[in-house]
Amino acid sequence: MRALLSSGSNMGDARAHLRTVADEFAGELVAASSIYATAPWGKTDQPDFLNQSLLVDVDNTPRELLARCQDLEQRANRVREERWGPRTLDVDIVWIEGYTSNDPELTVPHPRAHLRQFVLQPWLEMDPDAELNGVRVAALLADVDDQGVRKL
Repeated sequence: MRALLSSGSNMGDARAHLRTVADEFAGELVAASSIYATAPWGKTDQPDFLNQSLLVDVDNTPRELLARCQDLEQRANRVREERWGPRTLDVDIVWIEGYTSNDPELTVPHPRAHLRQFVLQPWLEMDPDAELNGVRVAALLADVDDQGVRKL
């Protein structure tokens, strides 16, 4: 199953946290984006985030993939104290090829992916022909205001 994962961190050694995600999926990696610095969204009085997306081919079910992502967050001591607050590691399943779910625990495609430059820009970098809900990612990105995303 092909999936797009988006990881982010703005606490501790953010690059090392992102590297744990890439290491976890190294044998299943189709493509990895560059790392991007992203201004915080929602709650702006915190450090910038580092973000990276991975395109992976996994043998997991969507629920098993979610468990792997949550395990990575737990190993990074992720604490969920406030929405959009600082975090050691956030790993989101953005898209799974041929799969949709409206389950609150696993909503795929990610319900805000089309609004997030830090998701769309790395995805476009990895797959210029990518589509989300039948719309080219390039077109979605063109409609998103600049959100302070900078390729490092």
